[in-house]
Amino acid sequence: MASGFDPTRLVTGSMMFKPLLISAIMDHAELYHGDTEIVSARTEGDIHRYTYGDCALRARKLAQALDRLLIMTGDRVGTFAWNGYRHMELYYGVSGSGRICHTINPRLFPDQLRYIVNHAEDQAVFFDLTFLALMKALKPECPGVRHWVCMSDRDHMPAEGFEGLLCYEDLIDAEDGAFDWPEFDERTASSLCYTSGTTGNPKGALYTNRSVVLHSYAAALPDSLGISAMDSIMPVVPMFHVNAWGLPYACPLTGAKMVMPGAKLDGASLYNLIEREGVTASAGVPTIWAGLVQYVKAGNLSFSTFRRAVIGGSTCPPSLMEDFAKLGVEVIHAWGMTELSPLGTVARLKAKDVGKSPAEQKRILEKQGRPVSGIKLKIVGGEGKSLPNDGAAFGDLYAQGHWVIDQYFGIPDSPLEQGWFKTGDISTIDPDGNMQIVDRSKDVIKSGGEWISSIELENAASSHADVAMCACIGIAHPKWDERPLLVIVPREGSGKAPEALKAELYEILSAKVAKWWLPDDIVFAEEIPMTATGKLHKLKLRERFGGYVWKAGA
Repeated sequence: MASGFDPTRLVTGSMMFKPLLISAIMDHAELYHGDTEIVSARTEGDIHRYTYGDCALRARKLAQALDRLLIMTGDRVGTFAWNGYRHMELYYGVSGSGRICHTINPRLFPDQLRYIVNHAEDQAVFFDLTFLALMKALKPECPGVRHWVCMSDRDHMPAEGFEGLLCYEDLIDAEDGAFDWPEFDERTASSLCYTSGTTGNPKGALYTNRSVVLHSYAAALPDSLGISAMDSIMPVVPMFHVNAWGLPYACPLTGAKMVMPGAKLDGASLYNLIEREGVTASAGVPTIWAGLVQYVKAGNLSFSTFRRAVIGGSTCPPSLMEDFAKLGVEVIHAWGMTELSPLGTVARLKAKDVGKSPAEQKRILEKQGRPVSGIKLKIVGGEGKSLPNDGAAFGDLYAQGHWVIDQYFGIPDSPLEQGWFKTGDISTIDPDGNMQIVDRSKDVIKSGGEWISSIELENAASSHADVAMCACIGIAHPKWDERPLLVIVPREGSGKAPEALKAELYEILSAKVAKWWLPDDIVFAEEIPMTATGKLHKLKLRERFGGYVWKAGA
């Protein structure tokens, strides 16, 4: 039967058209949430308070200052900064005026930082005082940067040793804020983030105004991060890590109060900020939350307002979810990546799940969740064929959507395969669309032609009370190609003998995974290396244990 669709008969609607621009988010916050606070723990050591109205005015002043510095439309403006109000002003003053806000992760290696600044062709770099020494070392290697700006007031500016350094507050104070945000194509580039998990040089994801605004609406939805004007949100995930997962846009979009933690992310600093500012929700990686939970438990403390913790970046151990639940905090498990701006899925129950047992609900919420509206996912098997969403089949995870990368910045070849982006994750998807990461494709352990999930072994081992941190890696094996090696960091002060702890771990693992999945050995370490974004650095672990020789009979 012939299709009734005829593209020549399409009728254009009669609705007003306004381009989706980042500047409109701040306009909305200024007009309708102008007195809502943004609270920042500053690198100067104090607490700064002001409102969305103040932020909007200063963002316009910043745009004027960029004009005065001859930073042109489309130019990249680099930032090395913590979560704070000045960084927030850069997000809007740069992108809102047609330039590109290039957030840079200062935790990367110096060679990577030099490459990123030069590859992006940053014309100006703004930085917090914390990074002064780093900027002094970087400046001679980045000759294309015309302006270096210290995000400080005049009283805190470094006395000497940085020729031509500009003061952020001097730039702001020189302008009057009488600036109208320009209107332009919503597909105009707005922000640039480089990946840190790739081999070779980092690659840049160049977002558009349109993709950022749509991502912000999706992030705020009730079945997503559920942000509203009733909330006090603390983005713990850094603003240099995929735009703090979109919270600097979703919060003003909804009028939520923002609490910026700055550089101090230890348990005590976060707890005090949460309690003092009435924080209701936050977002960060598991390692940060583990430190907060440990501090709260050690001090026999409780939360008075904190009710939701978004956990992403790497899989959340079930034991951490249980610890938060005991403290009255709901864990919202989410998944995404730089190439997805980053939000891809969020674990939420459906109405039909309400009648299920707590154990069944727990199994759903421990997954990475359903795609948020605007994202589609599929899994593909070894022969390139799509696999069923039955919760059992697992394969390479592919994504498609409004805020999924189409091309890396400065690289002509698209990473897409028939319109889909290959994420590098090995996953399952159940009939309700709940996705679960089995492993990263580079981390999955291939033993005797079968796959072993390092994540499941880590989750099982982390349930032991004397395990502070753990990581599972594949080590070459003469018979099975690879076998799992479990690396454990014991909890400080546990006092348990290594052999006793090892025996208890094998007992726990034997009850949770198939026998042939059991790690052939468990070794102990004082620490596990972490990546610049707070994930387990398994590449370094594999290098450290590259010469490991399996014991006879293992």
